[in-house]
Amino acid sequence: MFSDMSDNLIAGARSLVELFSDYRDVESRIEAIRRIEREGDELTHAILTKLNQTFITPFDREDIHQLASKLDDVLDFINAAGARTVMYHISNPPAAAEQLSRIILMQTQELQKAVSLMQKNGDILGHCVEINRLENEADMVSQQAIARLFEYEKDPINLIKVKELLEFLERATDKAEDVANVLETVVLKNT
Repeated sequence: MFSDMSDNLIAGARSLVELFSDYRDVESRIEAIRRIEREGDELTHAILTKLNQTFITPFDREDIHQLASKLDDVLDFINAAGARTVMYHISNPPAAAEQLSRIILMQTQELQKAVSLMQKNGDILGHCVEINRLENEADMVSQQAIARLFEYEKDPINLIKVKELLEFLERATDKAEDVANVLETVVLKNT
């Protein structure tokens, strides 16, 4: 079930990259992200339902709940970032939006690899380290983009809109790092 969640998460991240790499037909692309996010909610609900019905679990119940919730949070922020483009009528997102979306995609791919190793006792921690490294990279991209925005953007309303978009994208990378932290906890408890 976690594998299904991580596959869906990658689909959402890919859709976000497609949105910002070819910024046309925005509303239909955002609707595709919304559909993926709703599917993510259903997958999360299915895991939590199964958790409540299962007496013996492969690892701590609290960690299963945390992992499902944190994976869902990443997709929620992908959806929220995409929604900002339509809600705020952003006509020309900065190049940093595409950079951040690509970082999110790389993080989700690392999450998928880590989740797939849970049953095999593989090198989950190596993937967690990479997710954290990517989050640090996203911090730098976001900070530099916001600094440029304040330096060059003359329209204060547009500044606010684009700044919020960048912040939501960066927070999605923070949420991926939260998933990595849960995975590290699971590994440490079960070694």
